[in-house]
Amino acid sequence: MSVVKRVSMIFKAKANKALDRMEDPRETLDYSYQRQLEMLTQVRRGVADVATSRKRVELQMNTLQQQQDKLDRQARQALGGGREDLAREALTRKSALQSQLGDLQTQYQSLQADEEKLTAASQRLQAKVEAFRTQKETIKATYTAAEAQTRIGEAVSGISEEMGDVGMAVQRAQDKTAQMQARAGAIDELMASGALDDVTAQPNDDIQRELDQMGAGHDVDRELERMKLEIGGEAPREIEGSTPDAASNTSTSNGQAEKPADQPQTGDGS
Repeated sequence: MSVVKRVSMIFKAKANKALDRMEDPRETLDYSYQRQLEMLTQVRRGVADVATSRKRVELQMNTLQQQQDKLDRQARQALGGGREDLAREALTRKSALQSQLGDLQTQYQSLQADEEKLTAASQRLQAKVEAFRTQKETIKATYTAAEAQTRIGEAVSGISEEMGDVGMAVQRAQDKTAQMQARAGAIDELMASGALDDVTAQPNDDIQRELDQMGAGHDVDRELERMKLEIGGEAPREIEGSTPDAASNTSTSNGQAEKPADQPQTGDGS
């Protein structure tokens, strides 16, 4: 196959596919119905033309028949008046008219047969057009219902072009929202850890942040000490600085016994 033929085939295939996408069966059916109506109108016009010709021939036949009747009366009158020559002339003309009348009768019968055929064809064509109209409306209604059902299904499933665009927009909005939430959480964590400073905070906020960090460190120390005591099987003791008696507990833990209040003191001059 030559290159030109291949290019032509590809072009025709693509054009056919494009036309197939553009074609609406309802419009095609309406166009076909319109064409059939035009054909029916032409057939009816043909029937009317044949009927007109038949009627014209019929009028000519009536005129010839009247002329024949007139010549026949004239021949009788001439023969009655002893004018055989005039009677012969009248009969000769009547005979010529009879020949013309015979031709017109033949033509009349032919036109009448054509008229009957065209009338029958017109009736058959009209019946077909009416049947096609009913079928056309049924197909159009079925196609419209199927199209609506398809659009509803595509919209519900989200595979239609319009709903696909909406779904993509919703997905982009969700992605941007998740990104902004993650960014906001990361900034909060960085500000809480001190990696970022709050430019709107007061100067005393730095001191408060240091105090909060120290408090958090004490909490960790207390938790660590409690875990050590639980693992060693000992009763938990308060960590230094946890209660107002922390100083006395610390002294006791270091082995320094507190003297009783009623024990006498020793020293010079006692």
